Parts: sequence; structure tokens; C-alpha cells
Amino acid sequence: MAVSHYQRACEVLLKLCSLYPDAALNRVYMEHVEGYRRRMKQLNDQGSRSTASSSLASPESLEHFSPIEKPSVRWSDIADLHDAKLAVEESVIYPVKRPDLFPLGWPRGILFFGPPGCGKTLLAAAIATEINADFYCVDAATVMSKWLGESERNVSALFQEARRTAASGKPSIIFIDEVDSLVGIRAQEVGGEVRTRNQFLKEMDSILDKASPIHVYVVGATNKPWVLDEPFIRRFQKRIFVPLPNAEARAELVSIYSKNLTMNHDMIADELVRMTEGFSGSDVRDILQSAQIRVVRELFESKRVTDGSRPRPICMQDIRDTLRRRRPSVSPEMLRYYDKWYETYKAL
Repeated sequence: MAVSHYQRACEVLLKLCSLYPDAALNRVYMEHVEGYRRRMKQLNDQGSRSTASSSLASPESLEHFSPIEKPSVRWSDIADLHDAKLAVEESVIYPVKRPDLFPLGWPRGILFFGPPGCGKTLLAAAIATEINADFYCVDAATVMSKWLGESERNVSALFQEARRTAASGKPSIIFIDEVDSLVGIRAQEVGGEVRTRNQFLKEMDSILDKASPIHVYVVGATNKPWVLDEPFIRRFQKRIFVPLPNAEARAELVSIYSKNLTMNHDMIADELVRMTEGFSGSDVRDILQSAQIRVVRELFESKRVTDGSRPRPICMQDIRDTLRRRRPSVSPEMLRYYDKWYETYKAL
């Protein structure tokens, strides 16, 4: 924190000097800047010695990457996606139960890609629940740092903590949401981004060694697989397309999301499934949510809101009115991008 504050003070003082080059206090400002820089160097040197003594990262860094509480999600909570579930069972669940049956090792890098709102994050959470694994959820904001070398140390600390947990007998899952923001191709890159990507490659290679029985898995999710850097595509040995839900999946989604809703007897599930063609799973949830909000609004507008009063049941007309004001969140053009990438890089 001290280094961060000193750095901010230097930036402010240098900005003042650049805005007012003839100011009488500029000499004093520059003296302060030099003093702050000397102090930052002393603090950074102390930090480097502390890092070296702790092998890879300080306790604070490791605490930053502690496993989070797993979302309570199981296979039964995820509609359809049979191919994705089967690929995950082969790659993660079976090796955890019987590693002796896999003499060539097993996949430890899994990439879920597809349109937003189709269940990629739910799949990752369900994996952690099914094998009772520690779940590390990270993104670019938790890994990247403006300080030189700090991003690489964060990546190293993350994998070190996951390996330590796995060594104690409990599997670890590192879930990288929006993985393209960390390992995607950039038109312009700074040195820190390149070094961080290289550190990720090094760490992923260390867990992909087939001779190692370690149960550390890297699960990535992205809506834009076409921007991933090619070396990372190879490290994700399973590349699983999570598509828009088909009719069977939408029927299952309607059943899941309407469990706690009061529906009228005129509600026709088959018609609702047909009307939501091309909608994602989150779109289906939002439609039912909007219909519920509609009947709740009617209750409040009726001025009959009392303790225990309930809105009327949702009817089919509520759904039709909602759909007249909503469109799918994924365009047909975008789906063609996914199909093309899937045909080029699929690996189930």
C-alpha cells in the first residue's frame, strides 16, 4: 500500500510540473519525487527479499487466491448439454476416481466456448461440485497488475496454491472467466502482458505432464474463442462448444426456472418452447422473470398489497406480451462464427 501511495504521489507531482512548467514550486516537487522514488526502491527491495525467502509469493499473495465457496450446482441443474457433460466426465470425473486406468494421463485443460448465457460458468461450477474440488475463480482483474513483474508472480502464486491443495489429496480447479481477456491476441501489447501469457504457458505445461498424477485442472470460458492465442488453444486439450439450447433443453429450462413460480392452467409449455427458438438459457430465464415482474407490478398498482397477498398466476398472455418486447441476445451472424471455429478446433 505504501508503494502504491508513493507511486500515486509521484504521478500527481509530475503531472503538476508538466501542466505548469514555470511554477516556482516545481523544484520542490521534483525533490519530493526523487525522495519518494528512493523510498519505493527500498520497499521493493525488501519485498523482493521477502518473496525469495517464501519461494514464490508472499502470504498476502497466496491469500489473494484462496478458493471461493463453490456455487451449489450439480449436473441435474444444467439442462441438456449431454456432449459437454460426457466430455467432462471422461476428462475430470473418471480420472479423479480411478487415475490408475489412465496410463497416458488425462486432459487437464478444458475450454468452454459459445454464446453468452448458455451455461459455461455453470458447467465449471458443477465440475467442482461433482469431484468436491477447491474452486479458484480468477479473471484479468485479479491477475493483471500495473507493477513490473507482479502479474507473473500472481499467476505463479495461483498455480502454486492449486498444486499445494492437490498435493493434500483434494482436486483443484482454476476457473478463468473470459479467458480471452488474459490470453487473447492483441494488436498492441506491452511487455507485462507478454510475460504474463508466457507464465501461463509455463504453468499449464507443468500440470499437463502425463507422468504427474496431480489433479489440478484449468477450465476456461470465453464468448470469443477466435481471439485466443494459438499456443493456448493446444493447451486446452478439450475444447467444448456450449451452444444455444435446443427445444428439449428449453423445455427443461422452463421446468427448472418455473419451479418457484405460480403458473396459470392455460400455460402451454410446448408453445413457450416454440416461441423461444434462438434464445439462450439466460434469455429464457429473463423472459419468465419479466412475466413475474409484470404480475407483481399489477398487484402493487391495484393498491391491495398487504402482508401475505400474492400476485395472480402467470398466464400465456403475459409471456406473449413479454416476447413482443424482447429479442434473442445472440445474432445468427455470431452463431456462424462459432460454427466455423468449432469445425476448425473442436476437441471433445
